[in-house]
Parts: sequence; C-alpha cells; structure tokens
Amino acid sequence: MKFYNLVPIVLLFMSCSNKSDNGNKKEDLSALSQYFNAQWANNKLWYDGLAEVAVYDAQKTVYNKQRNFEYTFITVAEDFNKKFRVKTDDYERKDLYKIMKVNAFASLQTENYPYHYLTSMFFYFDKPWEMDKMTASSQEWCGNTFKEYLNNGKDYLMDYHSYFDEEGDGNRKISTMILFEDQLHYSLRALNFKAGLTFDSEILESQITNRIGKLRTYKAKLTVNDGKDDVANRSTWKVIVQLSPQKTNVYYFDKSYPNILVKQHTWDGLNLELKKTSRYAYWKH
Repeated sequence: MKFYNLVPIVLLFMSCSNKSDNGNKKEDLSALSQYFNAQWANNKLWYDGLAEVAVYDAQKTVYNKQRNFEYTFITVAEDFNKKFRVKTDDYERKDLYKIMKVNAFASLQTENYPYHYLTSMFFYFDKPWEMDKMTASSQEWCGNTFKEYLNNGKDYLMDYHSYFDEEGDGNRKISTMILFEDQLHYSLRALNFKAGLTFDSEILESQITNRIGKLRTYKAKLTVNDGKDDVANRSTWKVIVQLSPQKTNVYYFDKSYPNILVKQHTWDGLNLELKKTSRYAYWKH
C-alpha cells in the first residue's frame, strides 16, 4: 500500500518493475489455490453479523517527514446480488452470493492539508486469493481520484476518474491471473501456513494512490517462516514477499485463527502495528 500524492512523493515510487496491463501471463491464478485454504472464510466467526475492526498504528514518510496516523481495516461477510454487485437489501433474491468485504481507511495529515484513502475489496468467499470487485479512492485539496476494478472471469475491468493531466477519465484491463499488492494483508491470512512454504506470483503494484500510473507488476516470491520472537507476546507466521531484489514486504500474522495481520513493513516504508481489534456492527448507531 503506497501513498502517491503530489510530484515530490510520486518520484519516490516510479522504479517498480516490468509489466503493465495484461502482459503475457502463462499461469492462471487458480494455480495459486494449492497454497491457500479455500474454506478459510467458511467459519462461524464470520456468520455472527458483526465486523472485525482492526486499528493499526501506522507510519509513512511523506514530504521527507515521518507521519504518524491510524490505518483501519474492516472485514465483514456480506451477501451480494449479481445484478448490481453490491450488498443486497432483498435476501429473497435468487442471484445472491457471499463475499468478504475488506475496507482499508487512512487519513494522513500534512502541513498543507490532509489526505484520505478508502479502498474496498470484495473477495469470493471460497477464493480468498481472488477479488470479485475493488474500488479505490483518494481525496485531498487538489482533487478526487476514483478507480473501480470488476472481475469478469478473465480480466479486471478498470474504470478510472483522475484529476491529473494525461489521465482524466478512462478504462483499462488487468489480468485476473495476478494478485494485487493491496490484497495481501487479507489474502495471506488464508495461506496454508507452513514453515518453508514458498511460491511465486505476479503482483500488481499498490493501487492505493491518487494516480493511475502504469500498472506495473512484479514477479514476486513469497516465503513463509516462523515469526518466532519478532512480535512481542504473540506467536506469528512471517510472510516475506520479495517483489524485486531491492524491494521486500514483510507481514506477520497470528498463528491462531483468524490469523489477523499484527505487523507489516513494506519496501517503501509503510509500517503497521496492530493497536486494537474488536467485533461490532459499526453501521448501527
């Protein structure tokens, strides 16, 4: 997850790796299914009508200064309908299917003005490695940027609306045969954890930005190790995501279900550490 704001920040992140858009990808994303627990979400925990709300202490360097803020991840099971691909109000419909919604929200203050980011990811209940839909938005005093990605089985159909010149309004296609960097904090919770587990995957660079960019991907290697004493008073799995020789993300997940993310460090300096977690119906007043 990366915060691209104005030019001084964008310049920090322009050296991702090689491919954009579809590229030539030989492996279907389903080949990754062997590394994940397809039944991970099918647990009574997610049928209680409540949301998991996890709040993280976060740090990020913006305009050459470390900023401290909170990052909130909201994870909740919902019933979608196929016609509108949104949470249904009518549970008698015949076109319902179950998804896991993960909202990631951050508000980051600078001297000039704040930046707000909300990213909504909707995962198939039996495919924690694949999204049905994703939206990403940023708001700050210069303008709004909004991106939507809809899975049609072969591609994510991306529609975007950017306030930046040479971007504006448009659409692209992104192969569904890749993972998004932004989904890793959820999808990796569902790994078939085992020390020494390793596999490769193409990973699309973070879309939590106010730019559309070139949609670069990495040929990444993922490795699971025992977290040992890396996180105080917690037994964790450590997942190393080697995006490129110079770029490494590290994620720590509780060994006990639901394997919540407790800590992360990314190559560009976004640090998260779990502050508190709770379950409640946040939409009720």
